[in-house]
Amino acid sequence: MEEQQKHEAPEKKRTSLKDAFGFAFEGIGYTIRTQHNMRIHLVIAACVLVLSFFLRLTPIEWAIILICIGLVLMTEMLNTAIEAIIDLISPEYHPLAKIAKDIGAGMVVVFSALAAIIGCIVFFIAVLRLFG
Repeated sequence: MEEQQKHEAPEKKRTSLKDAFGFAFEGIGYTIRTQHNMRIHLVIAACVLVLSFFLRLTPIEWAIILICIGLVLMTEMLNTAIEAIIDLISPEYHPLAKIAKDIGAGMVVVFSALAAIIGCIVFFIAVLRLFG
């Protein structure tokens, strides 16, 4: 009986919807406070949104831009979570920890570059429509 109790997961307290959103916003706030690149992404996102407004994007173009912004921010947050987990389980330097962190950072770079290319295409089409 005692052996069985060792392997049972402790009973979890139910989390309210309010608490769940609170935890989510704490995570977003943590990323903004601690990650310089997240702040850069947010400044760029704000500039892109202002430019989108002035270029009078179509609803589909807005959707594309907003999806790209969201995914860039999500990849930065995922990278931050990966780094935190790695720091927790491997506080000392380890080559595999470095690889995992580098891959996480690479993920952000790949999608940020892709989002920039997509944004340039959308804006090019919008400029042609307005001034062409």
